[in-house]
Amino acid sequence: MNVLGIETSCDETGIAIYNTNHGLLAHQIYSQIDLHAPFGGVVPELASRDHVGKLIPLLKQTLKAASLTLRDIDGIAYTKGPGLIGALLVGAMFGRSLAFSLNVPAIGVHHLEGHLLAAFLEKDATPTFPFLALLVSGGHTELVDVKALGDYAILGETLDDAVGEAFDKTAKLLGLAYPGGAQLAALAKDGNPSRFHFPRPMVDRAGLDFSFSGLKTYALRTVQDHQLDAQTKADIAYAFQKAIVDTLTIKTKRALLQTKYRSLVIAGGVGANVALREKLKELCEAEKCQCYFPSPIFCTDNGAMIAYAGAKRLLAGERDDLSVDVRPRWPLDEI
Repeated sequence: MNVLGIETSCDETGIAIYNTNHGLLAHQIYSQIDLHAPFGGVVPELASRDHVGKLIPLLKQTLKAASLTLRDIDGIAYTKGPGLIGALLVGAMFGRSLAFSLNVPAIGVHHLEGHLLAAFLEKDATPTFPFLALLVSGGHTELVDVKALGDYAILGETLDDAVGEAFDKTAKLLGLAYPGGAQLAALAKDGNPSRFHFPRPMVDRAGLDFSFSGLKTYALRTVQDHQLDAQTKADIAYAFQKAIVDTLTIKTKRALLQTKYRSLVIAGGVGANVALREKLKELCEAEKCQCYFPSPIFCTDNGAMIAYAGAKRLLAGERDDLSVDVRPRWPLDEI
């Protein structure tokens, strides 16, 4: 079965084709970073309009790379939510209309489910159910008990800013261009480990929830109290990233002990952060657990994860009707 995946939840347009026997055949991703950079953040209307212009060219490129035609597509999966409503509608309308014209089934996929299952796209070692997932992205920070496909329980989540938001906002304080999270991580490599120490929020409390707004405020005060020369920026970046990584690691260890799972999956855009990967690998070695990361290109939003999740649901007999239903707000445990 060849399943076409369509991702348009925010500011990346993703198209992919997943074959249920042979795996991922081809995929294309277009990022809107340059479009939104002058505004310092995603402009929803511009994002929606850009998806409209990019979907057909990306579809043609993906079909060509896979040596397929539209007649070879057996099912279509599109992101149903959560995300920007206009962007979601573009992908949903495109996917539903294409499925109707080809007379093939279509399924709306939860964006976060795509992230949770992205590690299954790897050709080498892949996880098995059940497992613990640390989902860290621009808008989400969650520890998830993944029992089976579609069976998810949120063990802990952020009470305010997500990790990706905290990275980007602190990067902006340091004068880094949008999106600043990756630039902050690169800058942190040159930081002095002993100059600043930032708090590890909520690690002294029971439970698995997170909070990063206070850490962001601490970064703001540190910036205001110092002259921002190149070294000071690097030192602040190091201390901020270290606090984030340590906090995530401490909470993840608690979740591993609570669930007694031997497998940990890291998902979402911040999952590409090198410092976080190294720390979680150390944790899993100490706890004698297996650690699974998607390739960095599958950590960010992409069509491949939507195609994979959709393929699994289509194989299970799930189908959507002809209505176009998107959910900008859609809790993971309500799938």
